[in-house]
Amino acid sequence: MTNSPDLSNLLPSFTSAKYWRSGTVPVFARGEGCYLWDHEGKKFLDTLAGLFVVQIGHGRTDIAKAMSEQAEQIAFFPSWSATTPITLEAASLITDLAPGDLDAVFFVSSGSEANESAIKFARQYHQADGRPTKTGVISRVDSYHGTSMGALSATGLKPVRDPFLPLLPGFSHVPNTHGYSDGVEAARVVEEEILRRGPEQVGMVIAEPVQNGGGSLVPPVGYWRELRRICDRYDVLLVADEVICGFGRLGAWFGSEVVDAQPDMITFAKGATSGYAPIGGLLVRRPLVDRVLDSPAGSFLHGATWGGHPVVMAAAVANIGAMRDEKVIDNVVHHASLFEARLDNLAEAHDAVMDVRGTGYLYALALGHSREEGREYSEEDTKRAIYELLPRLALEAGLHLRVDDRGGAKIMLSPPLVATTDDLDEMTERVSQVLVQLAACL
Repeated sequence: MTNSPDLSNLLPSFTSAKYWRSGTVPVFARGEGCYLWDHEGKKFLDTLAGLFVVQIGHGRTDIAKAMSEQAEQIAFFPSWSATTPITLEAASLITDLAPGDLDAVFFVSSGSEANESAIKFARQYHQADGRPTKTGVISRVDSYHGTSMGALSATGLKPVRDPFLPLLPGFSHVPNTHGYSDGVEAARVVEEEILRRGPEQVGMVIAEPVQNGGGSLVPPVGYWRELRRICDRYDVLLVADEVICGFGRLGAWFGSEVVDAQPDMITFAKGATSGYAPIGGLLVRRPLVDRVLDSPAGSFLHGATWGGHPVVMAAAVANIGAMRDEKVIDNVVHHASLFEARLDNLAEAHDAVMDVRGTGYLYALALGHSREEGREYSEEDTKRAIYELLPRLALEAGLHLRVDDRGGAKIMLSPPLVATTDDLDEMTERVSQVLVQLAACL
């Protein structure tokens, strides 16, 4: 056995100190398809596509080659007063895939930056339109929109927000769609919040097509149509945060198509390059872009040094091209019902699975003591399951697994979009083993 790598110089993201110092943290050295190998050669099944990112799978040398070849031509130039051919190619490719008239893209390097850009664009748009007081933003409870101060202010997760109070003023959160069966009724809380605050104060509503926070919350039919009606009525911009849902995760290039959304803006990141390079972006409807560009400001007064980075753009073009040529999204559509059936069977076999939620390749298993008896975990049991038991049991089972305590204990399952029937079967079998051991411990 090799020596455990020294982790002391790395400050990790959203990772408990106890776990980070435990000596059990995997250090992944190689990846191929849906699998990862740590520095000691142990093989893991990646049930999370890294972090809802690696759509095309690990180990794609074609994408690495495209990035290398681009770096040899021109490795960097920003989209400030000039640009590069590969940046224009990526912009054209992504806007061609986008729904409706979302035909302009602003590139950044992460999902947080993408949502920050949406907030700033909405403010500048309303100023250009003669309504400078429409600065307010409405989002949803348990939503996650990023870590920068604007995106964090939109985030509806109290434990993530509280250490950084006070956050930006003008942000409020309404109930998400969990527990609603009627889309119009679920959207009513948004209209009520606009009226409570005053339409002249609200400029933007932001929501994920399927909300990850809270556990893959699929909205009821009609929800996004009603959001569109409400936003049109009160001159509020509607933003779909597709940082997770975009680029095939729900079985279409953009999740907005799956839930019948017609947003004014779409934010994206993660899957656009399948994680081979950091990317983020903001797609905007042409009439809104023209209003800002034709205003006295004469430009979108926002910038990102790394936005449109040529090597990143090469990764995006290669990734999207490979996904299209290899019919990766068709793979999701083909396997979606099988994936759901496997998870439903898992729930039938394990009374600890309280609910199965999701669509496409984005699912959550809600956990508790007994579905049949309606016994949820206590707060203490939730913490023990999430922070102690499940991380250990997943490692022992050879699973890269995400667990979540937002709105109760959950296992998130979001594999690479190239996952086959065999991969999905192996994943559910290993998760089943974990659930048996978890039940024995609680």
